[in-house]
This record gives sequence, C-alpha cells and structure tokens, in this order.
Amino acid sequence: MANLGKEYNDGEVIVRQGEMGDCMFVIQKGEVEAIAEANGKELRLRKMGANEFFGEMALFEEETRTATIRALGPARVLTIDKKNFLGGIHEDPSLAFRIIKTMSHRIRDLTDRLAHYEEKV
Repeated sequence: MANLGKEYNDGEVIVRQGEMGDCMFVIQKGEVEAIAEANGKELRLRKMGANEFFGEMALFEEETRTATIRALGPARVLTIDKKNFLGGIHEDPSLAFRIIKTMSHRIRDLTDRLAHYEEKV
C-alpha cells in the first residue's frame, strides 16, 4: 500500500485552503503542516506525521478546504475518496469511531487555543 501514495517535496502544497475537496489523505511517511491563511498571514494549526490523516471533513460536507496542507521535507501521502472510505468503514466500523475521536480532539485543541488567544487580546 505504501507504493500507492504520492510523493511531495519540502514546501509543496498538497491541498490549498479555499479549494473544493472530495477526498481525505493519510500520511504514509514524512511530515506535513496545516496552515490557516487570513489577511495575508499564516497561522500553523498543527504538524502531522506518519499514520495521521487530514482532509476528512471533505467526506462529510461539500465545502471548501479550511486549511492549506504542505509537506515539511519529503512526504508520501495516500488519497482516499468517499467510496473507499465508506468501504473501509464497512470492513472495520471502529474506523469511524477513530476518525470522530480525532476530529473531536482537534476541535477541543482549537477551542483551547482560541480561548488562550482571546485572553492575550
């Protein structure tokens, strides 16, 4: 399965904030960073490594990407479309729980970061 992913070079954009999305991604090797862009400035949301995923929101809603994801050094990333995602959940229902757990953790992390930011302002 490792040969199915796409190779990205350092700094190469994998997805761009504002683009429409219809798939999610799993990092097979290397690291990527999630960047939110606003008013010409970038804010790093998180850094992710092997076996972590991103872009999953595109499988649940037809909205634009909320962040830019770019490689930090060489990275290999696997693309998973909705059909393959649903097939994976059918084979292993615990996959859905793991995805929701990760999404919940990310929301909590961003909420905490926002609260600390507002305390400083």
